[in-house]
Amino acid sequence: MAPLSHSPLSSLAGKRLLLGVSAGIAAYKSALIVRLLKQAGCEVRVVMTEGAQAFITPLTLQALSGEPVRTSLLDPEAEAGMGHIELARWADAIVIAPATADLIARLVHGMADDLLTTLCLASEAPRLIAPAMNQAMWRHPATQRNVKQLATDGWQLIGPAAGDQACGDVGPGRMSEPAEILEAVTQSFVTKNFASPGSASASAPHVVVTAGPTREALDPVRYLSNHSSGKMGYALAAEAAAQGARVTLISGPVNLPTPQGVERLNVKPPYRCTKHRLSRPPKRRCLSAARR
Repeated sequence: MAPLSHSPLSSLAGKRLLLGVSAGIAAYKSALIVRLLKQAGCEVRVVMTEGAQAFITPLTLQALSGEPVRTSLLDPEAEAGMGHIELARWADAIVIAPATADLIARLVHGMADDLLTTLCLASEAPRLIAPAMNQAMWRHPATQRNVKQLATDGWQLIGPAAGDQACGDVGPGRMSEPAEILEAVTQSFVTKNFASPGSASASAPHVVVTAGPTREALDPVRYLSNHSSGKMGYALAAEAAAQGARVTLISGPVNLPTPQGVERLNVKPPYRCTKHRLSRPPKRRCLSAARR
């Protein structure tokens, strides 16, 4: 494979990103997301739901983005020129972070009851979404159905991560960190046309990457493991996909977003990792085992 002629972050230079912020405690992280996108060379405009303004002020995001923050669909001044349509056409990509269970449900059902949901319906740009909610809400069957439908509708999911939550619970539902969201956005532009898993040509080389820690159970409570973060393997998988390869990522337990255009298989015991690796089709296959 020929090396890329540019660094991944350079793919964001000059891109127009529309950041949607909905009502959740993770909204405070949206300020850092704006800052990181601006540092990467993006033009950033922010749209906030009414509830989001209870967690972070529009003025903060306006100062960081250098652009007015839109908060209302029924803004007489903005809508004099059909502002929501203008925003929908302006964006090269839409990123919603954080996305609450309520917002996800409204997007799934095609609601257009505020500015953010309306412009999502009106836009043909690629769309990424970073869920953030209580672990019980995330695990609820209704939320899981909605998330699957979003993926079917073409949304790229970023996270969520697992860990301590503001409510005191521990589990999945934490919004991915701003740096991880930036990486997902970057890879979406690096990977041509926001390719989906399996979209590479059937004649393309098939790259199999193993990444992350392995865990060997000693008993139902204890296990042997290592300190692998998986970051190197995920970076290799993202680069291979960007070069046009068909990529299978066999991953141990890590809190990293799946690179765009990569098929991910989650495994735990080492023997399962070996089994998956050996089951990959042998024709034009390249294997990379990243342990850092």
